Amino acid sequence: MTPNRIRLLMILSCCLILLGVGRWTSEAQERGGGEEANFTGKTSTLDTNGARFTRRRFEAGARTAWHSHAGGQLLFVEEGRIRIQQKGQAIKEGGRGESFYTPPNVAHWHGAAAGQALVHSAVSYGDTKWMEKVTEEEYRGK
Repeated sequence: MTPNRIRLLMILSCCLILLGVGRWTSEAQERGGGEEANFTGKTSTLDTNGARFTRRRFEAGARTAWHSHAGGQLLFVEEGRIRIQQKGQAIKEGGRGESFYTPPNVAHWHGAAAGQALVHSAVSYGDTKWMEKVTEEEYRGK
């Protein structure tokens, strides 16, 4: 098994564990126990409805159309190089191990760098609103 597959399995396992712990913690708190033993200060479990986890591979130069997410999006670069741009801002690039957050309802696009494929994991919240395709000029930053 490759290191990338092991890393992905660890990320997915952590997500599943967090979901299970959140449910267990919530149930324990509802029964009146657990909060004092496991936390300092007031905490609460948040609803995960509307959250989606996806993993996608982009060939070199491939990219999404402009889009936004009602609740925002968090991207994790697993392999290769990412290009990402929020409307009105400069293009950013990043590599393996980096993450990028786009706030709710902010138009953006993301994809692979011109000379390298990309694999990323995404946690998206709420509905996705798709817009026009990213032109070659936009992709190149012109």
